[in-house]
Amino acid sequence: MRGRAVDLGDGSARIRNQALCRCITEIRQVLKTTTFSRLLLVTTLTAGVAVAQSTTGAGDALIAPLAGKSLLLDVAAGDDGFVAVGERGHILVSDARIDNWRQLRAPTRATLTAVAFHEKRLGLAVGHDAVILRTDDGGRTWRRVHFAPEEERPLLDVWFHDERRALAVGAYGYYLESSDGGMTWQPRIIKSRIAGEDQTNSAESEDEEPDDDLHLNQIKRSDTGRFYMAAEAGNVYRSDDEGANWLRLPSPYEGSFFGVLPLTDDSLLLFGLQGRLFRSEDAGLSWKRIDTGTRAALADGIRMRDGTIVVVGYSGTVLVSNDDGRSFKLRQQSNRAAIATLRELANGDLLLVGEGGARRLPIDAFKTRP
Repeated sequence: MRGRAVDLGDGSARIRNQALCRCITEIRQVLKTTTFSRLLLVTTLTAGVAVAQSTTGAGDALIAPLAGKSLLLDVAAGDDGFVAVGERGHILVSDARIDNWRQLRAPTRATLTAVAFHEKRLGLAVGHDAVILRTDDGGRTWRRVHFAPEEERPLLDVWFHDERRALAVGAYGYYLESSDGGMTWQPRIIKSRIAGEDQTNSAESEDEEPDDDLHLNQIKRSDTGRFYMAAEAGNVYRSDDEGANWLRLPSPYEGSFFGVLPLTDDSLLLFGLQGRLFRSEDAGLSWKRIDTGTRAALADGIRMRDGTIVVVGYSGTVLVSNDDGRSFKLRQQSNRAAIATLRELANGDLLLVGEGGARRLPIDAFKTRP
């Protein structure tokens, strides 16, 4: 029986693992588990330990006065400002100064886990109940284009290739593809080869078991055109043909990975549970562990315009690198609130999104000006 969205006491949905007998144990031991998705990593931080019945994503999100202080899980630049998504179907848009956030009408009450835009007009948001919302006016209005609660597989990330092609990934190998700008979606089964195998042996490739039992947590595209995907239980994937085929890369760690950050050329970072962060210079064929000074789980990262790399996560963790990810300094935030993701603002400040909503981190608070 597949896992399903559940409520952990604060009204927001969570992911239950495939085996019910290990669910409670893993919630209490988040930093020791190897099977939690990126979403559960962040949302468990504000939850109790009691497991209640799941809530449906049907119906419109309720307009809440304190939506701006609720749990937000992703943010992207829309036409009128930044658009953030989170629990209970909340969609919020910022003002020009990023100081105030206004909740928008959303045709779902399911937790939204990720949002992406193509050229700031065409946008997609995904989440629990396999819901996918679409906007073609920069995030001002949204409509539901996909909804499959019977699948019991939340979507955890979404990515735009161009104005027509998009990908969405999630729990238990859930992988959807659109070729019409997100209007309709088709499921795909990932059958990955192990990196280094003979690519001409098509029969061996066809005989491989599909990777349909792993949470696919985050998908990113590098400047070289390669796709990378971070997954649970020490799995990481690479596609050299825009997602048509996938390689399973050698893993430096058996725990779950929640994020991957392509750098320049074939360099990239991979990170997840227990503060584990690794760097590769050969497109993921080999890895070097980087000391982070923390055991907090790491959720997302960016490379800023000046080359500074910032990785964020559990317990207010902010890691900063000025040498292309070869070393990091810890800039622990005093409020210890979980950070799900971040974006760079025009003046070099950071926009942090996660537990307690969105907030600005001034540039002087995390790095020294030259």
